[in-house]
Amino acid sequence: MIALHCRANHATGGNLCEDCRQLCDYAFARLEHCPFGAGKTTCAKCPVHCYKPDMREQIRKVMRFSGPRMLYRHPVLALMHQIDSLRRSSSSKVG
Repeated sequence: MIALHCRANHATGGNLCEDCRQLCDYAFARLEHCPFGAGKTTCAKCPVHCYKPDMREQIRKVMRFSGPRMLYRHPVLALMHQIDSLRRSSSSKVG
């Protein structure tokens, strides 16, 4: 989603700009340390907000832009994301 956003808004010729690369690295680092692991729901429904407020706002902008476009570019991934959004995280798994 970040690559889709970057290509459309930052015209970097297929590579991520520095800001988007940092956001992508940050997002992967957060996912690696997520207490819910593979059973994680989408971040919007997560009871633990592990993103810093400024990064959270940046990722929200990316999602707002890329989400609708994912249906055309990557329909299977968009469907999988919707299924993940229906899943609930159990707060008992934290710890």
